[in-house]
Amino acid sequence: MESDEVMLAVRLTTADRTLLRRLAHGHRGDVSEVVADALLDVLPAVLTGGTPQLADELRRFAPCAVTVWLPPELAELLPALVDRMTDLSGVRPASPCAALGAAVRLWLRQDPALLMAGLRTLHGTDARSHHPHHVAHHVAHRAAA
Repeated sequence: MESDEVMLAVRLTTADRTLLRRLAHGHRGDVSEVVADALLDVLPAVLTGGTPQLADELRRFAPCAVTVWLPPELAELLPALVDRMTDLSGVRPASPCAALGAAVRLWLRQDPALLMAGLRTLHGTDARSHHPHHVAHHVAHRAAA
């Protein structure tokens, strides 16, 4: 966690919290990273037209609070997300944290295998494969072949 990150409480169901933790563990990150990735992944769909499940997620009871840390640039998007969710669903999130929770729950409704694959793609499963020297070596090796 960096000192300028914003602390938020996200409300999830027990199953959502378990899945979120499993996803974080599976890509060797933390829950806050997965929540940030989830927001970035689901934000375009929510902002451009929503999903049929948006109103349901905004009304869904979520008994578990999970504390996450977001970069300020992402946290600053949450008030606009509240407004957009209200426009699209007719249901106003109680707070920016409620909007974030609904967005994360929407994201978690996808196939868990697809979520994990997306996280692996986003973060790379093998850090060496993204290291500049490894990439240069791979390109040189292919060019020589």
